[in-house]
Amino acid sequence: MPACYKDGSQIRELMHPQHHGNRNQSLAEATVAAGQRTALHRHWATEELYHITTGRGLMTLGKQVFAVAAGDTVQIPPGTPHCIEADNDGPLTLLCCCSPAYAHDDTELLES
Repeated sequence: MPACYKDGSQIRELMHPQHHGNRNQSLAEATVAAGQRTALHRHWATEELYHITTGRGLMTLGKQVFAVAAGDTVQIPPGTPHCIEADNDGPLTLLCCCSPAYAHDDTELLES
């Protein structure tokens, strides 16, 4: 059953050290509802890869804003403010790989 990440996206954890025995990274599937956006946030220790599997939207990465669609992959360096928004046509789904593994306490929300 999907859970909610601190940034507001719906998450289905696929692999995480706390549950699966791997050590250095986590993999999750995130869904952002049509017309919705995750909260602007950053991770101080974690590098992330977002791989868009379905949908289209806008990615904010630092001061850049650019379109993303299924098949695109975005690298998010540690400390970089970011968020992603689904367009109004449908949900945006992505795979999120985190190294080190995702942790709520490494997630700083930059807006409420």
